[in-house]
Amino acid sequence: MAFPVHRPRRLRSSPAVRSLVRETDLTVDRLIYPLFVVPGRDVVEPVPSMPGVEHRSVDRAVERAREVFALGIRAVLLFGLPRAKDERGSEAAAPDGAVQQAVRAIKDALPDLLVITDVCLCAYTSHGHCGILTADGRIDNDATLEQLAQVALSHARAGADWVAPSDMMDGRVGAIRRALDEDGFQETAILSYAVKYASAFYGPFREAAHSAPAFGDRRTHQMDPANVREALREVALDLEEGADLVMVKPALAYLDVIRAVRDRFPVPVVAYNVSGEYSLVKAAARQGWVDEQAVVLEALTAMRRAGADAIITYHAPEVARWLG
Repeated sequence: MAFPVHRPRRLRSSPAVRSLVRETDLTVDRLIYPLFVVPGRDVVEPVPSMPGVEHRSVDRAVERAREVFALGIRAVLLFGLPRAKDERGSEAAAPDGAVQQAVRAIKDALPDLLVITDVCLCAYTSHGHCGILTADGRIDNDATLEQLAQVALSHARAGADWVAPSDMMDGRVGAIRRALDEDGFQETAILSYAVKYASAFYGPFREAAHSAPAFGDRRTHQMDPANVREALREVALDLEEGADLVMVKPALAYLDVIRAVRDRFPVPVVAYNVSGEYSLVKAAARQGWVDEQAVVLEALTAMRRAGADAIITYHAPEVARWLG
């Protein structure tokens, strides 16, 4: 029977009722906060296209980590910028690189904070691509794997809890897993950017990471936004190679992909609420066109509802305060 016997509004009648029957939760301990770490000391430089996000030297990154940990955020994702770039992205694996120093300093100050490191070469190469180039300007996939494995290993040696390869080279998860295991880091987990699309939503990040390609684009290794079955194949391959968790990036335009991955694979799924998604909301809120808090909470709840176990988001400190 339908109306008037069934009245669904009965279960929406008050905040207490709505809270009791709510199907999806959004809590601070599901959030991962990205940090951009740079060489130097006492550096805090705002990223113009990402209001509220800064480049921070190691000392000031530790300060920020303390702040977000006090808000209840239990994980950070570190991106690094080098002192100098070269064709191979050599500094990405340097023991004294900004990320490696930051890992050591943050784990020393906050041993209970989960420290995740991005593993890629684009911010470290003079050409801005995610791998080592051949003479004719193509990425040499197989030659890149050893370099990525060394980067991940340098992060693990510094104390990273998880490493997160974002390059989308074929076989990189297996190469990293072998390198970690052979060096005694069997407990270091791999969060794979298994499903990373060639998206228009990355623009502000490329400014923040100084990682825009000097020529061409990344469509030969990042995925076509039109594809879902390919995403499932990428996840299956990365899990076979040893990934412990998988990521879908971006999030908002790919909620169907998050759901497809969640339904198919019994592993934790992470969504990346990327820079363009963040900056669009910030710009609209500054114009008074949207209620920032309401929009952000609705968007992040949608990611959870789609199946994300955790969400990487630049909004994390604000969300922590809003959820109080």
